Amino acid sequence: MCCLASGIVFGFASLKPILIAEGVYGELCEADPDSDSTVACPEQDMRLNLFFVAASITANITALFAGYTLDHYGRRTCYIAASLLIAAGSVLLGYAFAIPEFDGYTLGNVMLSMGGTFLFVPSFRLANAFPKYTGLIVAVITGSFDASAAVLLLYQFAWEATEGAFSPHQFFFAYTIVPVILLIGEFTLMPRDAYQSTPDLEHKIEKAYDATRDMHDSDQDLDPSEVYSVRTTRADRRLVKLVQIEELVGDADEREERAHKNEEIQQASGVWGVLHGLPAHRQMMTAWFILILLLTVVQMLKMNMFISTIESQYRYLLGSDAEAEALSKFFGIALPLGGIATTPFIGLLLNSFSVTAIVGILTVFIAAIGILNCLPFVWAGYTTVILFVIFRPLYYSAMSDYATKVFGFTTFGRLYGAITCISGVLTFSQSGIDILVHGPLGGNPTLINATIALVGTIVGLYLTVYVRVKSRNYQEGIGEDSYVAEERMILIGEGDKGYGAIV
Repeated sequence: MCCLASGIVFGFASLKPILIAEGVYGELCEADPDSDSTVACPEQDMRLNLFFVAASITANITALFAGYTLDHYGRRTCYIAASLLIAAGSVLLGYAFAIPEFDGYTLGNVMLSMGGTFLFVPSFRLANAFPKYTGLIVAVITGSFDASAAVLLLYQFAWEATEGAFSPHQFFFAYTIVPVILLIGEFTLMPRDAYQSTPDLEHKIEKAYDATRDMHDSDQDLDPSEVYSVRTTRADRRLVKLVQIEELVGDADEREERAHKNEEIQQASGVWGVLHGLPAHRQMMTAWFILILLLTVVQMLKMNMFISTIESQYRYLLGSDAEAEALSKFFGIALPLGGIATTPFIGLLLNSFSVTAIVGILTVFIAAIGILNCLPFVWAGYTTVILFVIFRPLYYSAMSDYATKVFGFTTFGRLYGAITCISGVLTFSQSGIDILVHGPLGGNPTLINATIALVGTIVGLYLTVYVRVKSRNYQEGIGEDSYVAEERMILIGEGDKGYGAIV
């Protein structure tokens, strides 16, 4: 279900032309008989951008509440909440399109965003059901989030094919079938209780290997001739359970191999454990947290701006409505496909390179996208789109990977949630930037794009250097600690031999 609803609001680039054609917020424009009805006036464009920004910010903030609900009330509660929110959002948008006097657009989109987050966050727990394929499951779920943006792209194709006969209110009312299917699937196919984690299953394996569990104190009450048969039955049940569990998590060799690979990944990162064990509030006061927060604030603002204003940006840069519209349609197709296609490679990249290298790669993307996004050429526009659809899933994956390796699993939820929440709230500044672009800048986005690119590149470079220096010091510290410990053990051994050792 993630591919149908988890990130549907991020398909805004495909929905925006339909909103303009349907006259949504068109009353904000001054009447002009010579105006093109397919091009939004500045006031309408800013209001439509707010329609998207509000939903985008809500998605980030809601992640905190979805995580809390998942931890305290379980997956089923999250899915019920997701179904209700998605259904309510769909109905509100349906009525908003059906009744022009009813402005339920922004609230409906916000509720779709909240529902998508309540669906997306608990879906990662599905990885616990298949411990041997955890990486694949996480990759599929992440790709499904990006793929869900294609729902509005497919609707755009249907709307254009029917020349608007398949109206938005029909689409959103029909979309209410998605939360219905979600609820039916949850109550008929999914287990009521949460899937057990890998540590829980490994603990069960230890118990299943313990042959002493076949012997009970109550055996002394049995007839001696029955004891062997009863204990054999218990052993058979124990071994059957062991086989079932090992089918999920793998046998001893597979588990050891998986643990060895995880150890290699941790060593390759160069920073694994650097802040593990510190309380969350102390981690938040370090440069490790402040720098990734600053970088995420800048990049989230850039990504949301690009998604919501790509057509208006390139209408100005290219000086052509047709080329800008074609580029926007290409972006609508590339955004979900890029997320799906790059997910497996992103996992390989994060597992193979150090955090320093990953941050450096992100910085190169930030600089390249920023420079290309300022150039008034068609080839530059398409190159920017291609780099953007690769960079977006890479950045979100790298950010969560950074938080895991630097801060640890214990505080991951609070630190990651704080980063996304603060970044999401500050994205509201896009409304002010829209006013600046449509006002004093006369629609020219170059100054804003260049400024965001410059700030993002500077922060990215600083973070790269900081991680490089700190990781080197950290690794040297680990090496010194290991050397000192080894020398101490040698001295202890020599001391034992020299003083009272029995030979």
